[in-house]
Amino acid sequence: MPTTQQLSSVLLGGLLALGQPSPAAEQGQVSTISQFSDVQPSDWAYQALSNLIERYGCVAGYPNGNVVGNQAISRYEAAALLNACLDRVTEVTDALKRLSQEFARELAVLRGRVDALDAKVGVLEALQFSTTTKLRGEVNFVLGGNHFGGSDSAMVQDSRGRFGATTFNYDLRLNLETSFTGEDTLHLKLRTGDFDESSNSFYGAGPSALSTLEVAFLEEGRPNDLAVYKLYYQTPVGGGFTTLVGARVEQTDLFALWPSVYPETTVLDWFTLSGSPTAYDNELGTGASLWWESPGGFSLSAGYVATNGSNGDPQNGGIATAGSLGTASVQLGFLQPQWAIAGVYSRIQNGDGAIPYATNFTLNSVQQPGTTHAFALGGYWQPLNSGWMPSISAGWSINGSSYDRDTPSDALVSTSQSWSVGIQWADVLWKQNTLGMAVGQPPFATRLVSGEQPNDGNYAWEWWYAFQVSDNVAVTPAVFYLSRPLGADTAPGESFNQLGALVKTTFRF
Repeated sequence: MPTTQQLSSVLLGGLLALGQPSPAAEQGQVSTISQFSDVQPSDWAYQALSNLIERYGCVAGYPNGNVVGNQAISRYEAAALLNACLDRVTEVTDALKRLSQEFARELAVLRGRVDALDAKVGVLEALQFSTTTKLRGEVNFVLGGNHFGGSDSAMVQDSRGRFGATTFNYDLRLNLETSFTGEDTLHLKLRTGDFDESSNSFYGAGPSALSTLEVAFLEEGRPNDLAVYKLYYQTPVGGGFTTLVGARVEQTDLFALWPSVYPETTVLDWFTLSGSPTAYDNELGTGASLWWESPGGFSLSAGYVATNGSNGDPQNGGIATAGSLGTASVQLGFLQPQWAIAGVYSRIQNGDGAIPYATNFTLNSVQQPGTTHAFALGGYWQPLNSGWMPSISAGWSINGSSYDRDTPSDALVSTSQSWSVGIQWADVLWKQNTLGMAVGQPPFATRLVSGEQPNDGNYAWEWWYAFQVSDNVAVTPAVFYLSRPLGADTAPGESFNQLGALVKTTFRF
C-alpha cells in the first residue's frame, strides 16, 4: 500500500496541474481559485520564493523536484513550493510573513485536502486484513438428489427409502496464503459444510462412496463446524528444489506436477484424482515432501503423509508406525505448455480410509491390515485457444494388495485397477462458460487372493455445464451415472444403478 507521504505527493501534483490556465481563464472567466493568474518571474513573490529555495533547497512536493528556469508558475505551484519550505525555514522574515499572507488561501486548500487524504489512508490501514496474507473464499450451494434403479428390487427400495430425498447443502472454504519472503507460502484452509455422511448420497453415504462430491464436507460428523482443513508450509530451498511440511496435508499436495487439467469445475470427487484414487489416494494428515524441477520441464517428487500422524499411540497412530495409515509416494513428471505426463508409485498402509473411492467389494478388502502398492500413469493435452477441440485428461492405475494375516481369506482382493478420461471445452455458447464430461471405472477388483476374477466392474459417467454468471458467480448443472456402484456385492444375476442430478452454485470472493 502507498505511504501517506506518497499519496500526499500525488495529490499535490494533481492540485498543481489544476493550477494551469484553462480556456475559461484565458477568456477572463475566473470561476475557481485554481484559475487565478500565474505568478510571473518579475513578481515580488516569485523572487522571494526563489530566494527561499536557493537558501534552504526546499523543492519537495514540486513536480520533478525542481523549478523550471524563469517560466511563470501558477498560484498553486507557488503555494506548494512555499509549503515545502515552511518545514525547513529556521527564521521568520518579513518576506516569509508576506508570502504566507499572499498564498494563505491556496495553502489552506492544499493542507485541507492532504489532511483529508491522511485520514482516509489511516482508515484504510486500520481496516486492511494483512499486507502479507491473501484471503480467498468460496461457497458452494448444492441442490440435488438421486434415483436408484435395477432388477434388485430390495436394494432399490432400501436405497430410495434411505437416500431418495432432494437435498440442499453447502460447503464453505476460506483459503489464507501468507508469504514471509515473497517466495515461500504458508497455506491455511478453513472449511465447513453440512453434508450428512450417514444419510446423504453426495458425501460418503448411499449404497457406496462413489457419489461423493468434491465440494461435500463434514467435520468429524458434526454439521456446520468450522475446521482447519489444511495447514502446511512450502518454500524453495535452491537448486530447483522445493520443500513442503505440515500438520494437515493432502497426499495430492506432495507433488510438483498434477497430470490433469480436468475438471475446471468439480462434480464427483473421484474424477478429480487423475484416474487413480489409489496412487493419488488423497489421504489427509501429517506430511512432508521434497521435489525438484528442471528448467526443461522435468520434475521429481517424493513425499509421505500419515493419516494418524498426530496420534502418539504406535498401535493406532504416529509417523512410520504400524498404525500410521501412511502413504509414501514418488512421482516423475514432464511438463510442457500444452501437455504433461507423470508416473507415480505409492505404498499405502491398508486401513480405514485407504483407497477412498472404490466398489464396496474392493473397499472391504483394503480395510483389512496389509499393504497396497499402486502404480499409475496420467497426463493431459490442451489446445492453445478455445474452440471445437477440447482438452483431454486421462489416467490409469494398477494396484496390488497383500495382507498381514497368515491365512488371508480367499475373498480378499489381490489386484485392482482404475482408469478415467475427462474432456472439456472452453467458451461454449458464451465466453468463459465450460462444458465437460468424464467416464471411467473407479478401483475394481480384477483378481482375488484365491486366484479368481470377480465380476466387480462399475462404470461411472458425469456431464456438466458451468455457466459463468459473473467473475465471481457460476452455476453448474450436472448429471452423473453409476452403472454398478456395489460391484461384486451386487447379487448374481441382478442389476443395481444410481443416477444423480444436481445444480451447484459457486460464489468466489
